Amino acid sequence: MSTFAPALSRAAALRFRSTFAALRHRNFRLFLIGQFISLCGTWMEQVAQGWLVLELTNSPFAVGLVTALGALPILFFTLFGGVVADRVDKRKFVLGLQSLMLCEALAFGTLTAFHWITVPWVMGLAIFFGLLSAFEVPTRQAFLVELVGRDDLMNAIALNSSAFNVARVIGPAVAAALIAALGLAACFFANALSYLAVIAGLIMMRTKRRPVQQEIGAVTAMLEGLRYIWAHRWPRALVILIGSFSLFGYPFIVMMPVFARDALHLGASGYAALLASVGVGAAIAALFLAGFGSRLRPGRMLFGGSLTFGVSLSGAAMVPRLGPALVLFTVAGWSMGVAGILANTMLQTEAPDHLRGRVMGIYSFLVLGLAPFGAFQAGWVSEHAGVRWSIGLGGLACFMTAACVVRYMLVGRRLLRPVRRPVPL
Repeated sequence: MSTFAPALSRAAALRFRSTFAALRHRNFRLFLIGQFISLCGTWMEQVAQGWLVLELTNSPFAVGLVTALGALPILFFTLFGGVVADRVDKRKFVLGLQSLMLCEALAFGTLTAFHWITVPWVMGLAIFFGLLSAFEVPTRQAFLVELVGRDDLMNAIALNSSAFNVARVIGPAVAAALIAALGLAACFFANALSYLAVIAGLIMMRTKRRPVQQEIGAVTAMLEGLRYIWAHRWPRALVILIGSFSLFGYPFIVMMPVFARDALHLGASGYAALLASVGVGAAIAALFLAGFGSRLRPGRMLFGGSLTFGVSLSGAAMVPRLGPALVLFTVAGWSMGVAGILANTMLQTEAPDHLRGRVMGIYSFLVLGLAPFGAFQAGWVSEHAGVRWSIGLGGLACFMTAACVVRYMLVGRRLLRPVRRPVPL
């Protein structure tokens, strides 16, 4: 026992340092702390907004429509946002956009507190937030490698995803308590306050200004990023997978308040618990990848997670009680986290430095820009066939797409062997 104890202790210490390797970078620590606090507020606002629209309209279609409208600016501007990300000081640009997001949350809270809020106001604020996100998301994604470098990039993405999904657990739980105690407006004000953390972190960072390319036009630059994706087998397979999940899989989160109320007959606390279960699963996935991701064959893990996501989502749509639903949505969150983190990491590590902003713009376009269509179809199916059909058919579509992509990569005999270095255009 005495011989093995020090060895086990050293192994545990090494595993701990490996799991949190990206935290040795001061700028990333500031980024992660600020992001975590801000994301808790964002999830609080999402819970409050979904419940608010349902109270104002009593329509599942309206819940999906508001989400779709909020994502429309991302659909139209995210690719351009990726071009901008390659041409600006990313820290300063994200700082300005986060400040405007704070103003949006304050407006939401004020209108709700004074009972001036209407569906058109909700739609307008959602569109404004979507416009800001169209530029903020690809810039923030591309900024990550500047904080930690390529060697710690996967660890940083996994830890960032952990923060996102732990916030997905904490945010809805706090939102449920605030709604019960103080009303919906409190969630919006709390979100506004949370932005101060990420703004402070960005101000405290010490970064070097990097050279940017501005010699080509915006359209030409955008096409250059698209050509890179299309010319390489793995990036092409990844964007097909991500796009299908955005259209058919991820909208289950938009329909969660409808599923909680109409399928399981729950209130706001039950809705928050379902959202939290997704966050728990995704947080477990992120911590697992942070600790063991360097030892995995990323292609195998990515496709295994993708297939599991489709199966678990379809299964969750059919369960009659809260307990089994929590279990299956936890599995769905885990598999969604695995697939999302690995796809993001593989796209970033393979992309040339001068194209990373545009590649992240394409990634953001797929994850967020296709959300209007996903939310619209999910709301339409829920309205006409029921929310169980909406979520169940979405899971089936994700499974079928993942199976086709696996077959596509197997035919090319390159499954599990992504290119390790970016191939120049």
